[in-house]
Amino acid sequence: MSATRLLVLGVVRGFGRTHGYRVRAELLSWGIDDWANVKPGSIYHALRQLAKAGLMEASEIAHWPGRVDYSVTPEGDAEFFRLLVDALERPEHRADMLSAGLALMPALPRDRAVAALATRLDILEAQQAALRGESTAARADGLPPHLSELWTMRTRYADLGVEWTHDLLERVRAGEYEMAGEHGDAFGMPGAWHAPVESPAY
Repeated sequence: MSATRLLVLGVVRGFGRTHGYRVRAELLSWGIDDWANVKPGSIYHALRQLAKAGLMEASEIAHWPGRVDYSVTPEGDAEFFRLLVDALERPEHRADMLSAGLALMPALPRDRAVAALATRLDILEAQQAALRGESTAARADGLPPHLSELWTMRTRYADLGVEWTHDLLERVRAGEYEMAGEHGDAFGMPGAWHAPVESPAY
């Protein structure tokens, strides 16, 4: 699964209708070069591929040679939500996929975000318990003592994942962050973002 695909769908959806340069500028303003493996060229490639797959509509601008505007189709909207929920629910994804999910989480209604995070927490707690069992079994098997650090490291990471997810879940459940549907122009609503007015010289 591609974080680029999710991010590009989310940004185009946020603007309602926009072009590649605006998508790139918006994502760079979020600092994606620090937390996601998204290169400028991959953004333009994703736009073309999403349009080819029918998930976006591409429109050439007659008075603006070379410019193509994109908007998300109903199929693209469904794919956006599928990717977004999956990014939040499944801990096995790479960090950039979770980061993309967090960046776009307000596009979900609050109850859907809570459900996704609760699912993530259940999976992480099961993994945490399994790791503790593996650690106990490894010690009983008489392996070299220093190898226990492998399980200690993995268990600490699991503990951190459970703690962070539980904290975020409770804060979202309690009303932190403005989620889709709570206000007409909320961050997560389609077309709610406003880009600067542009001219062909832009």
